[in-house]
Amino acid sequence: MKEDIIYNLKQVHQRIEDTCRLSNRNPSDVQLLLATKTVPADKIRIAIEAGETLIGENKMQELRDKDSGLKNLNIERHFIGHLQTNKVKDVLKYVSCIQSLDRLSLAEELNKQLLKEERCIDVFFQVNTSFEESKFGLAPNEVVSFIREVKKYKTLNIKGLMTIGLLDVEKEKMRPSLQLLRKIREEIYDAQIEGITHLKLSMGMSQDLELAIAEGSNMVRVGTSIFGNRFLGKEIWNENIAE
Repeated sequence: MKEDIIYNLKQVHQRIEDTCRLSNRNPSDVQLLLATKTVPADKIRIAIEAGETLIGENKMQELRDKDSGLKNLNIERHFIGHLQTNKVKDVLKYVSCIQSLDRLSLAEELNKQLLKEERCIDVFFQVNTSFEESKFGLAPNEVVSFIREVKKYKTLNIKGLMTIGLLDVEKEKMRPSLQLLRKIREEIYDAQIEGITHLKLSMGMSQDLELAIAEGSNMVRVGTSIFGNRFLGKEIWNENIAE
């Protein structure tokens, strides 16, 4: 198991480096986030001890259950799943960034709890660039106005945009949803919102990370290519077909 994970990490980093070279980008501009939904702490620990420092979880329960197994590690945790407002207080115990901010009620609840704790947190806005009803996220035409609303909450450090692009067997069908997130960032810059500069793009997973990097991604969220498909009873969870 250890050898497989370390080998897979090297392969993923090579994919990132190769794509950056072809896209005339610096590999240091693209961060690897380990998508660890359903991955047990012992497997995550192998990757962290091999040099990785960033993981993303989708569920509050998994953050809590894995916490003891990841103690004393140099690790940063992001929340990348849909966040219910009644789970905000618990999630904030474990993470430094919320990548799935997609509605004002969630921003308000985050701000309320963070004020109590006298702290701030980084946030990415999740955008539904594939226009699929099955996915969460802001509509693309709502993002600029949403940023103006969220900017009033000083506890929320706006760091970037996140999307789960369209996943398809035909690569070129996936590209437009990734291109759109980059275009939305340009629209934000054109709006000249005070204090909003250098936004990161979190997009790309095992199946589409090359396309995402070519379209400007600064962070790819990879799980399956590192840890393999995960078994959930009779089902298999694969990040390429599930959020």
